[in-house]
Amino acid sequence: MGRTVKTKTKIYGIIISAMIFTSCAVAGNNSQQLLSGGCDSLETLKLYSLFSEYHKNKDFASALPYGWQVLSCDKAKFAKWIYYKMEDCLWYMHDSSAVNPEEVKAIEDSILNFYNTAIQYFPDAMAYFQVRKAFVAETWLKMDAKSTISEYQKASDYNPEMDSYYYNRFGQLYIANMSDENDYKTKAIDIYSKLAIREPDNTEWPRILSTLVEDVGQLLDIRKKNWELDKENLEKAWVYASECIRAQDYERAIEPLEFLTKKSPETLNYWNQLATAYNKVGLLSDAEAAYQKLLQLDSNNKDFYFNLGLIYKEQGKLSKARQFFETANDKAGGWGMAIFSIGLLYEQSARDCAFDFKTKLVYLLAQDTYRRAVSIDPSLAQARDRIGALSSSVPSKEDWFFNKKKSGDVIPITGDCFTWIGKSVTVP
Repeated sequence: MGRTVKTKTKIYGIIISAMIFTSCAVAGNNSQQLLSGGCDSLETLKLYSLFSEYHKNKDFASALPYGWQVLSCDKAKFAKWIYYKMEDCLWYMHDSSAVNPEEVKAIEDSILNFYNTAIQYFPDAMAYFQVRKAFVAETWLKMDAKSTISEYQKASDYNPEMDSYYYNRFGQLYIANMSDENDYKTKAIDIYSKLAIREPDNTEWPRILSTLVEDVGQLLDIRKKNWELDKENLEKAWVYASECIRAQDYERAIEPLEFLTKKSPETLNYWNQLATAYNKVGLLSDAEAAYQKLLQLDSNNKDFYFNLGLIYKEQGKLSKARQFFETANDKAGGWGMAIFSIGLLYEQSARDCAFDFKTKLVYLLAQDTYRRAVSIDPSLAQARDRIGALSSSVPSKEDWFFNKKKSGDVIPITGDCFTWIGKSVTVP
């Protein structure tokens, strides 16, 4: 019987306190309405101490009335702590199976005013409280779609990097309420395109996008049109470029990426994506220039040296390719893949020449280079595979004998096909 009375008293206190706080917020009175006592700083500190102690002990029912009183007295003084703690209490009590409907109703009636107050008096956490407000508007209060969408839009405006969970809820609201009379479909496409770019490995976002557009080409057309209507907008250009890249339509990606590098010439990502697009469509000279620009912006990035080496390899500039692979290895402090790529250059050169003793020496040089790569990165399986694959292409014992070479001899690589190499091999 005593426990029941105590519980009812707590509930009564919570309900009355929530009603007082709500009426204060509506009336704009920040200091005078209390259950009991005054609003001097000492009294407010005592109230906060009691609130905080109950919160620490997870006695949220006892904590809430004191929290409401503190906020009625002074909404700013304890802002860094009280709003987070009050939210803990409110959410726990709202979702607790032990709480009766009357108490839940009191919490729901006061929750929007609570969040509005938190946003006003604790602006550093504005984005956090706004998205939580949107969530409770949707799930607790079942507000109409237009109002809930407005709350999520504010949250997105406050924090464009809002958590994907909330963006998905936002997008689903658009999808559930889109019609010929609104632009919700386009806005839903915007949200899921953003998520697809942000989380390229999450298959859910492309799946949802596929339900909104007939094919990828249509989506790219929408993105291009959005950009063309606001041609100086870098964000729209990037969204269009990103969609093209995701769809592997690199030819279409070039136009917005060229625009972005012109407007923001110091942004590494724009140049990196443009270099990749040029390479994918075979514009190797343009790709080379883009990577050279990247090296001007960041001369220590191993990937830029490595990728430029790949460009030179495609152009048949094997000596320059080797130079950049070696630099990539140096910048990385040892990079098995870069050394492996040098071995591929030697193989490429050997395949272009007659298969004779001099060519076999180049294959041996390639094999030695693959061993060097494995010594740097023992997990490099492709290097191990190439070592085995070349076992029949390197000089045999008979080759060493007939060419009068013995173990330990150092033999320079010579021949018209191999003037660029300038290396030697050692007879095993």
